[in-house]
Amino acid sequence: MEKKQPKFYTGQGDKGLTALSPASQVSKADERVAAVGAVEEIVSALGVVKTVTSCPIFREKVERIQKTLRTMTLGLRDPRSGRYAFSAEEVGFLESDMDAMLAVLPKEILAERLPGGNPQSAQLDVAHTTARRAERELVAMDRRYAAPALFKQYLNRLSDYLLVAARYSDHLHEQADGKQETKTPVITPSPASAPALSADGTAALVAEVLARLGGPVILDLDKAKRLIEAVEQRAAEQGRKAVIAVCNAEGNPIAVHVMDGAFLVSYEVAVKKAYTAVAVKMSTMELSALCQPGGTFYGLQALDKVITFGGGIPLYRDGVVIGGLGVSGGTGEEDHELALYGAAVFQTL
Repeated sequence: MEKKQPKFYTGQGDKGLTALSPASQVSKADERVAAVGAVEEIVSALGVVKTVTSCPIFREKVERIQKTLRTMTLGLRDPRSGRYAFSAEEVGFLESDMDAMLAVLPKEILAERLPGGNPQSAQLDVAHTTARRAERELVAMDRRYAAPALFKQYLNRLSDYLLVAARYSDHLHEQADGKQETKTPVITPSPASAPALSADGTAALVAEVLARLGGPVILDLDKAKRLIEAVEQRAAEQGRKAVIAVCNAEGNPIAVHVMDGAFLVSYEVAVKKAYTAVAVKMSTMELSALCQPGGTFYGLQALDKVITFGGGIPLYRDGVVIGGLGVSGGTGEEDHELALYGAAVFQTL
């Protein structure tokens, strides 16, 4: 006898009831249902953000937020189990990334402006207002049912984060537009500054034109030193002692800085983390999950120059990997947090 395929719909909610947990049928007008639904809407709004962003690092951050929110919805559905929780580090992640963006944003751009500066900022504004509503729903729920304090803190911080991220997106978009305008004029070098011509009279001139137009984006020593300085300051604020390495697109080290008191082994590890991030074009934290038995890259961890725990981040410009950042000195999670901070700062250099 042919086995019947179970139907997706049950009809049990036709009378206005829904299951918060397997043993709990409540009205769909219940404050808990409203809170869960609003948080789920943020997850969906952030899904749209992922489709319009061209920055893999930011996409990784958005996915981290989505996963935290998914944990929150499970915790709101089944609060008595205590199985669904996240740590205060998730709030710290939002705060540190927000601080990095605010450090470079012009004050005037934070003034109220109409959404729609570019597709990414517009979707971030939608996610921001959705997060504000979710926070209100959670507070309303908290008046009758106890909502975890960390959940309320996270939503409050997330709404701020999404607003700052929207303005940061506008800022980067406006900078890109400005750069585009400077690339259009015809270049006519003066005799004093004209480049020496090669045998065919073109090579040096092409190099000069490329230089004046911006040329290929290169991660040079100056940018590497400024990036290292920012990460070192962040590490010092958190009481951490790390080795910070920056490599170019070929994986070759540009600069390595050893903070006082850092472990000797951290030097080699930081260099390898930077190399690995460039070699696989993903964070070493993400690679770690893929190197587990049965994973896509299982066995890659056996290679001598590859590191498969957190702390390595590829550095992008215009969707292209131009270098890597490696941080070593704490746990994989701690190093990953510092590297993420560095990647955010790098976008402003």
